[in-house]
Amino acid sequence: MELQQTPGANRLHIGIFGRRNSGKSSLINAITQQEIALVSQVAGTTTDPVYKAMEIPGIGPCMLIDTAGFDDEGDLGAMRVEKTRAALAKTDVAILVFSQLDLSREAEWVAALRQKKTPILAVISQRDVRTEAEIVALQQAVREHFSLEPLLVSAKEGAGISQIKDEILRAMPEDFEMASITGHLVSPHDVVLLVMPQDIQAPKGRLILPQVQTIRDLLDHQCVVMSATADQLETALAALEKPPSLIITDSQVFPFVFERKPEESRLTSFSILLAAYKGDLSAFVTGAKAIDTLTEQSRVLIAEACTHAPLSEDIGRVKIPAMLRKRFGSGLQVDLVSGADFPQDVSSYDLIIHCGACMFNRKHVLSRVEQAKQQGTPICNYGVVIAKLTGILDHVFLG
Repeated sequence: MELQQTPGANRLHIGIFGRRNSGKSSLINAITQQEIALVSQVAGTTTDPVYKAMEIPGIGPCMLIDTAGFDDEGDLGAMRVEKTRAALAKTDVAILVFSQLDLSREAEWVAALRQKKTPILAVISQRDVRTEAEIVALQQAVREHFSLEPLLVSAKEGAGISQIKDEILRAMPEDFEMASITGHLVSPHDVVLLVMPQDIQAPKGRLILPQVQTIRDLLDHQCVVMSATADQLETALAALEKPPSLIITDSQVFPFVFERKPEESRLTSFSILLAAYKGDLSAFVTGAKAIDTLTEQSRVLIAEACTHAPLSEDIGRVKIPAMLRKRFGSGLQVDLVSGADFPQDVSSYDLIIHCGACMFNRKHVLSRVEQAKQQGTPICNYGVVIAKLTGILDHVFLG
């Protein structure tokens, strides 16, 4: 991927929710000024959520999510609604389109969004085809039921679109734009050594996303970046006039790098940096304490954000399970899920170990962390787990 391209997972995710034929797709087209979403008079035209990466003037890089109507019916309709419900976990700002006075369906979705602490922009669409009396009645109903002040919009005429963009900016979560991945660790002109993956998960000719993002971030902070694989670590250190201020390593070679790093160089990992950037690092460090209580009868869930064919050296599917079973016994049960397949009930697990989630946005990761907390299940992260299992967590710089 190109270094200057904003990854989808780092974009502000704006979800548009409402009933069938409420004007959601027309609204997306009006906001983007492009024919992105299919508009039709046939109810249920939008099936699975449609994700579209955009650069919207005034807002910046974002991901627009056009969802199926949450009043869809039948067996297929129920499946579509579940897909729409899954999009809630990824939504940073929600646009909820109100189209009729019966607000029973909308009440469920307002409650779900508020439970996830997602800002809601209420919109009354298609104002060009509504009478003044209909608009006033619907405005009053939305205010009374949900304490929301709805914006009046006509996608056809372009009315109210600029106000929506302004409200999106105002509603953007305060913690959405974190300073950076590494900004809390480095200063301009710092020398930073990256110890890169050297396995089949990072094939010859390309880097994987966490390394690309970290390099871009360090360059933005005017750091001098040097990269090497683990087998060239000592050569890289010898080439420097003085020890690097920071070493960022692939989690799988934590112990190797720790044993060889200069005393004055701080050490962290790509996975730990992404955990702080995308999730809740304190929750992951706390969750790592559960490792001390595992037994051969324990159940562990490993969650990957992306989906890929199993690899012989896979960290989540092979290496971490092997490390756990070596310590606690071969009977330790390890389940694996990937992509969107995260169980609704995780209470039966003694520990959840999540990947670095470079393919998820922060809202999505935090929703899983919150779910684990509510169900009383410790949750951790690949890099933190490896540091814990190798006995160096107390020596790794967490920031």
